[in-house]
Amino acid sequence: MKVYQTKEIRNIALVGGAKTGKTTLAESMLFEGGVITRRGTIEDKNTVSDYREIELERQNSVYSTVLYAEYEGKKINMIDCPGFDDFVGEVVAAFKVADTALMVVNAQNGVEVGTEITWRNATRYEMPVIFVVNHLEHENSNFDETVRQLHQSFGGGVTVCQYPVNEGVSFDSVIDLLQMKMLKFKNGGGKAEVLDIPAGEKSKADDLYAKLVEELAANDEELMEKFFENGSLTEEEMSRGLKIGLTTRGVFPVFCVNAKADMGVNRLMQFICNTVPAPDEVAPVKTTEGKELSCKASDPASALVFKTSIEQHIGEISFFKVFAGEIAEAMDMVNSQNSSKERLSQLFAVAGKNRVKLDKVVAGDIAAAIKLKSVKTNHTLNSPRNADDRIEPIVYPNPKITMAVKAKNASDDEKIGTLFHEMHRVDPTLTVEQSKELRQLIIGGQGELHLNIAKWLIENVHKIAIDFIAPRIPYRETITKSAKSMYRHKKQSGGSGQFGEVHMMIQPYNEGMSNQTEFPVRGSDVHELDWGGKLVLNNCIVGGAIDARFIPAILKGIMEKIEQGPLTGSYARDIVVNIYDGKMHPVDSNEISFKLAGRNAFREAFKNAGPKILEPIYDVEVIMPEDKMGDVMTDLQGRRAMIMGMDSEGNYQKIKARVPLAEMNRYSTSLSSITSGRAMYSLKFAEYAQVPPDVQTALLKAYEEQDTEE
Repeated sequence: MKVYQTKEIRNIALVGGAKTGKTTLAESMLFEGGVITRRGTIEDKNTVSDYREIELERQNSVYSTVLYAEYEGKKINMIDCPGFDDFVGEVVAAFKVADTALMVVNAQNGVEVGTEITWRNATRYEMPVIFVVNHLEHENSNFDETVRQLHQSFGGGVTVCQYPVNEGVSFDSVIDLLQMKMLKFKNGGGKAEVLDIPAGEKSKADDLYAKLVEELAANDEELMEKFFENGSLTEEEMSRGLKIGLTTRGVFPVFCVNAKADMGVNRLMQFICNTVPAPDEVAPVKTTEGKELSCKASDPASALVFKTSIEQHIGEISFFKVFAGEIAEAMDMVNSQNSSKERLSQLFAVAGKNRVKLDKVVAGDIAAAIKLKSVKTNHTLNSPRNADDRIEPIVYPNPKITMAVKAKNASDDEKIGTLFHEMHRVDPTLTVEQSKELRQLIIGGQGELHLNIAKWLIENVHKIAIDFIAPRIPYRETITKSAKSMYRHKKQSGGSGQFGEVHMMIQPYNEGMSNQTEFPVRGSDVHELDWGGKLVLNNCIVGGAIDARFIPAILKGIMEKIEQGPLTGSYARDIVVNIYDGKMHPVDSNEISFKLAGRNAFREAFKNAGPKILEPIYDVEVIMPEDKMGDVMTDLQGRRAMIMGMDSEGNYQKIKARVPLAEMNRYSTSLSSITSGRAMYSLKFAEYAQVPPDVQTALLKAYEEQDTEE
């Protein structure tokens, strides 16, 4: 393959809802671009894009696929993204490296949930958008209604550049308003016959053309002046207006295709090559230090790894975009995350499983390398000249759903942890943590489908049966008043015995509080707890009742009980412990005796100190259509939510609330059901707050029953 220069490269993301035909469109583009000689189909399970086992079984995309096509002297890099919101991480990564999004819309269904969600993501990342209306060959297709919905949902910038002449089962022609010609397609698709617009379509075409010209002129003052002077724009001026409008997100062109029959695809690719901005014509990417990378081949090399894939017989493949400079085969680079040196021994242009060797990759281009030593997604690779530059990373959404995982065969528990960590390397939105606090393996994802796909992979590819169970809630335990206790540990079983007696008073800890005055404080240690809050240990021993060498053992016993609190087994926090008296035995006292005495004295005091349970509260933000707002609000209030505010975001409403984590189990499924999948939400930890009395009673009872069973 030739070395494409920055001006010859176009980077696009194929996005949209599920079943809109993105993968089929990609297949036709690969065919038109000469990458394949025969088009596959989803039904025959032989497309270049959806080639993984899980995708073949489900017949839809689960992962994004990096592709390319060569067309009219340009290289079009494509990233075919999944349509379900559960796989939004693939879309977010694609938007980091693409310069324009092709948003595919099903002409039978118009604006769907997936269209709305993808639009929100495109808006968030300020991504130029081209709408591609597909499935015009179906009897239920309705182009005019689809365009009306696009206008209603996404504003006046939606601009028709083509419309179908005879949509439905006989679809084979479109009016191209940019050329003011009719394009008539053959049965096998491909290049269209260019004809004059029929008399019956002339009036409609003229009206739409006038609107198009006016829309394009509005994006540039110079073009607006020419439009007022001449009443129209030349083809060159229209092309310029389109490029400006696309780049500034003032214009969202609408094109027509029948992707399955390769109709309209050729013209779409021509438009991409002529009008879509090249990588050096969009806003430059920044480093974490705020430095702009100008996408020049003459600058020091800098590339971001935006995707990692593990392929059978090959191993790990790292996909990257060069944001500055050039990368040649066998070039040594520096990973700015860990300062390791990486030799890119082989470079490839990738189309699904197909790989073509490259000698060099220039700024703006996308390529892949295999078997890099210590490179992960979001790592920056630099030339030694700019080794410390770190490109702003892809910001993945936080998990919306978490589940605890347990192997059906306990001997497989360690193995499934390793497998989930491997899956996280490929999909950063699938999080995994062995929680010491909850004593569970916790995985997080974007929805139930996301986690169920992970379960399928573990069970079908790796042949390990697993169960998902609700994760325990990371409660916290603390106290509200002072309490005293005494515990004597005494054990005699022949030989040296065990003896230790500890008297303590515990108090609630508050920032800036003074020491109690009932007992003299002879030494104080403040311990910052890993899970938040503090433990203060005051040594108030007078007259050597307990030797100073036993104080660390008492602390150890207390810490054991703090790590597994007396009420629910959760972490305890914000407690002051005053050790004020005790007894020793000259022979039988030892560290284990005082550790046990300290632990049990603390447990008894805790239960008498007005103990309370704190629960994690999360900030939840829900975006939904206005007509679903009441249902969403009712559901949140049923989850003990405190509504913090309401706002509007474009055509959608936003509710901000604080909700206990314990009430958010399977919320993604519930919200999808309430809103027919048209809502999005995010959640972020806010604080710990006291649980209501009835909830605390229920938690204590449940823990006692569990303790009895164990």
